[in-house]
Amino acid sequence: MVRVAVELTTSHEVTTIGGMTVADRIARIRVELKGIDPTIWRRVEVSLTTSLKGLHDVIQAVMPFENYHLFRFDIGGKRYGISDPQWDHVRETLDAKNIKLGALVERGVSTFSYTYDFGDDWRHFIIIENVTTADPKLDYPRFIDGSRRAPPEDVGGIPGFEEFLDAMTNPRHRGHQRLTKWYGGSFDPDDLNLQVIVDRIGKLARRRALGKAGYAKSRGPTH
Repeated sequence: MVRVAVELTTSHEVTTIGGMTVADRIARIRVELKGIDPTIWRRVEVSLTTSLKGLHDVIQAVMPFENYHLFRFDIGGKRYGISDPQWDHVRETLDAKNIKLGALVERGVSTFSYTYDFGDDWRHFIIIENVTTADPKLDYPRFIDGSRRAPPEDVGGIPGFEEFLDAMTNPRHRGHQRLTKWYGGSFDPDDLNLQVIVDRIGKLARRRALGKAGYAKSRGPTH
């Protein structure tokens, strides 16, 4: 299996890989949340024209998270995300909108990391499992499969999530009532929350389709 890691962007610059434009190709990507057993993971397919900011949006949609916090990708000694003075004194953060998955594929990058919420510190292992021709009958990005529900926002990182799971799965736990009220209902760690994932990834796919249509219209008829 070919494993290639990628960079994403929303611009319509066209480059070629193996004789095909990046617009014709997609990457199959596995996202694993580190430090939790059993593993929480997702598999998606994303166009090589997607930026790292776009990949962030995809991960938020399929975990799903609520996009409340900052994020970063660490790739080959460089950091990509949204520049923030609170963190940039440690290491420069490059704009995640300016780098595409296709550029990473060209470099032969196979894995990289994604961190969301520097407080809860959710670290993810990103693996590009395959790069292949896009199916013109399908819309991208798209969710393929996955396992287990992701932690709720602001639960307190891995220790907080472990306590949350203990309480939510045991009605006799002293924190069960309090955390059920905080979360807003029951929490099943084995339930993927599939309908929410499908709805959110569908919105991203529709937004991309509208962007492609607008770009094609702006170029006018071809002869």
